[in-house]
Parts: sequence; C-alpha cells; structure tokens
Amino acid sequence: MSKVICSPGSYIQEKGAIKRLADYCKGIGAKNAYIITGNSANRKYKADIEKSFKDNDMACTIVLFGGECSDVEIKRHQEQLGDADVIFGIGGGKTLDTTKAIAFYSKIPMVIVPTAASSDAPCSRLSVVYTEDHEFDYYLPLNKNPDMVIMDTDVIANAPVKLLVAGIGDALATYYEAMACEKSDAVTMAGGHSTKASIALATLCLDTLLEDGLKAKVAVENKVVTKALENIIEANTYLSGVGFESSGLAAAHAIHNGLTVIEETHDLLHGEKVAFGVLCQMVLENDDLEDIYEIMEFCKALGLPTTFEDMGMGNVSDEKLLEAAELACAEGDTMVNMPFEVTAEDVVAAMKTADKLGKSL
Repeated sequence: MSKVICSPGSYIQEKGAIKRLADYCKGIGAKNAYIITGNSANRKYKADIEKSFKDNDMACTIVLFGGECSDVEIKRHQEQLGDADVIFGIGGGKTLDTTKAIAFYSKIPMVIVPTAASSDAPCSRLSVVYTEDHEFDYYLPLNKNPDMVIMDTDVIANAPVKLLVAGIGDALATYYEAMACEKSDAVTMAGGHSTKASIALATLCLDTLLEDGLKAKVAVENKVVTKALENIIEANTYLSGVGFESSGLAAAHAIHNGLTVIEETHDLLHGEKVAFGVLCQMVLENDDLEDIYEIMEFCKALGLPTTFEDMGMGNVSDEKLLEAAELACAEGDTMVNMPFEVTAEDVVAAMKTADKLGKSL
C-alpha cells in the first residue's frame, strides 16, 4: 500500500512579497513571465508587479482572468502564452486553479500568489474546473504542486474580510474529511493513502482555526497583520492545502459540488458552501450533538452559513435538494470516500437536519 504526501516546492509568507515577484522568478531560473491577474489584483498591484520585473530587466505579460476556471478560459490563455517560461497566477481561487491547469498542459513552472487566504487551492496539485454556467464540471489532477506559493500578509490583511472567512470555511473541512478518508482507507488526491504527517496537519489546521479564527477576522476588519492572522493564513493555505490533498476529500466537498446546481448559491464563495457541507457531513456521521453545535456556533460567530436561509435558498424545493444531492453522490465525486455508503436521500436528510439544527441556535 502506497502512502503519499505532496506539497509545493516552496511556501513563502511575508509582508511586501508582491513587490518582489521578479526576485522569486529569478530563483527558479525563469526570464519571461506570463501573469494572470484577477480584476482587483490588477487594479491594486499591477504597478508594483511591473516595477519588480522592470527593475530586474525581466519580461512579463499581464493578462486579466476571464472570471471562471473553465475549459474555455484555460484554452484561451494557452493560446496566448508565446515563449513564456513561467506562469504566475495572482488573485482568487479560480484564477489560481486556471493558472495551474495552464501550467500543467503547457509544461512550464507555476508561481501562485493568492491575494486572499480564501481557500486551500493554492498549494494543491489540483484544479477544479467549472462550466461556463458556473456549475461544477470536473476535478483536474495535476502532475505536480506549484513550484512556489507566495503569500503577502499585507495584501491579505487588506482583502475583504468575507474572503478570509470563506477560507476558514474551506479549511474547516480538512480535519473532518481527513478522518473520514482515514477510516475508509481512501485513495487521496495525491494518489496514495494518508500519512501520519497529513493527519497531523489536518488536526493542527482545525485546532488553529478554532483558536485564532475569530481573532484573525478582527485583524482583517481593521486591516492589520497580527500573529493570529499569520496563523490563519498558514492554516487556510498550507495546512489545509497539504492536509486535504494528502489526506483526502469526502462528503463536505461533494455536497459543495452538489449545491452548485442551486442557482441561489451561485453568489456564495466556495468556502461558504463547504462550511455547510461540513455540518452536513457531521450529521451523516452522527457526530455528538455537542460537537455539531460547537462547529455551528463557530460558523455563526464568523458569519459562515448554517441554514438554507443563510445561503439564500430558504424556499428551496425538495426536488432541487434531491438534484443537488444526486450530484453530490455522482460517480467520480468524493462522497465515495465516506466510510459507509451514502445515498442521495441520505444527503437530503443531512441537509435538512443541518438546516433545522442551525435554526435552533
């Protein structure tokens, strides 16, 4: 039985890092960078990025992300790469996933620069691909993790607090899904079985979230970098990223994927839906009520959804819930990693129960 743990080549977390991107680029031997930025990143940091490359006499091409990590968007950038020998992704999770997919298909190094600690996507060797209609399409496993992940703590402290909170919601799933995958001896996203190291990372991730999550939220509300924020950036990005990939995904992310068919959830961030998926997974596993309430209260304090109404789907029909549940249980999704069989009807029951428990707080 193979056990696999994987991680990015380098993980760098420091203030002012976005002003030194060319220095990092030189460190991996690249000379001509193709840089994909989200709209906000382009508006705020384009001048700093261009200055960094100009001061180092290096070429860079900055191109705006189109808004969705889809096959169409991936192909568009592939056709524009030219003779670039490294690709940078600067922005949110979908910008980064698109960047990783392009690097995979084009066989060039990738440097990932999140502008918020909003998901665990940056460190992973995985891209989540959606349709042009923003519905989950498929997971794209990659052949390696990013060559470098760069977290500028100043940038993240000045990002919308909603993004940090969503990152906490995404990271919250790491421990619960890791435990489910360990029980079922599932094959993880890394292509093997979980290791003691990956389980330890997943456990540390949860402990850090519960200890520092609220304090980090307050720091970002005040646009300052504190020790708690530094800890949560690491938890959301590295601990969760390496933890989920090397330990496995289960019900929480499968339910997130199912929820994408409900139109009312399209404006929710990935981590917001995953957080509700965690509560549903806890119901599926029949966890102690005290434990479920602890996580629900933590989510409520942060502003993460615990009810259908919180997700804008207070009037959702049973038929739509079943459609979402069927997608969550679809062949090839991560529901199969649960240590017992889960049907669509089970998922509907878990969602309704989680909703009712959330309303009771």
